[in-house]
Amino acid sequence: MVITKRNWGAFYGTDLDLHLRRRGITQIVLTSIGVGSTARAAFAHGYHVTVAVDAVSDREPQQRHPDLPAPGRDRPDRRHPRGAGHAHTLRGMSQAEVLDNVAGVVGAQVTVLGSLPGGANGGATRVRLAGGANAVLKVVPRANPGHLNETLRAQRVVEHMRGCGYPTPAWLGVGATASHVWHLMDFVDAAPVAELTPPIVEQLMRIVELQAGQASEPYDHWSYAWRVTTGQESSVAKLSRHSSAVSALVERVRLVCAGLPPPQDAPDMVHADLNPSNVLVRNGAVVAVVDIENAGSGTRATDLTTLLWHTFATGVRKRLWSRILVVAGWEGAAMLAATQILLQLEWPIRLGRPEVVAGAVSNGHRALDELIALR
Repeated sequence: MVITKRNWGAFYGTDLDLHLRRRGITQIVLTSIGVGSTARAAFAHGYHVTVAVDAVSDREPQQRHPDLPAPGRDRPDRRHPRGAGHAHTLRGMSQAEVLDNVAGVVGAQVTVLGSLPGGANGGATRVRLAGGANAVLKVVPRANPGHLNETLRAQRVVEHMRGCGYPTPAWLGVGATASHVWHLMDFVDAAPVAELTPPIVEQLMRIVELQAGQASEPYDHWSYAWRVTTGQESSVAKLSRHSSAVSALVERVRLVCAGLPPPQDAPDMVHADLNPSNVLVRNGAVVAVVDIENAGSGTRATDLTTLLWHTFATGVRKRLWSRILVVAGWEGAAMLAATQILLQLEWPIRLGRPEVVAGAVSNGHRALDELIALR
């Protein structure tokens, strides 16, 4: 049985669940590269999941998914009750240094409980604060000199949107060491959504409407989308060199978007990473939207387009396309679809994930076919 993945997880947009159930398979053993998303989806579908840790790899050993312990690191650690391997969530930094910095900012001792499921970037750790409250600590390497200020900007967006009823956890503190930036937020007892079903998408569409007119920080994702579409962003400028399949898709994107004018305003709050791993659900209800670090201004149709990319049911896609056209118009929809396609090609090419590139090419052509039919 061969399944072509369309995303990080093998269950998204495939018939894997159907094939396994027809064969009566209830136990799954995962190996190879990028198993985190598949493991979480398998668990959500009711399978018993085993990860062969010594057979899991990445291009760089230190980039192993934070959900998984490193091979040979199973002895208990004084600072980490669940074993030293889980401290890898902090990406090899001095755990004591980070925890001391967090404690100094929030005024409470912090105890690490263990790593949490997350997206491709991971880095989320469940902690307990003095007094018993649980929280989530997200730690990432400093990407640029202004990284701390960018995270403080995101904290302001969180505070503003929570005041509008937006279901994202409160941030309890933001800080940085010499090499890393962190933020601490309330813990939400829920799991990443396993699949964007019609009821889940309807809930998310209502949540996205809360973003209308709520741009509060000058971090313009709308203009960025135009720069990506017109080839002005260096990260996507050389995609055509990867393969003939990618080149053909990129050329098609350019033809569809030729002559699109730059956007005139950016009125809405934009989450900018509204993928399934950042949507937390409990008993079929969306209870939180997380990983809002890259939030800014633009059009909320940006987030609807992200949902479209991760949704494969025809009826749900039609519903999303309809709303995107209402919010952004056809030219705006074309710009956002093109941006999504190019960025979804860029990261797997950069990370050397050919199986994901193939899925992105297929998804990209489908999106363009649908878009052109709507003109």
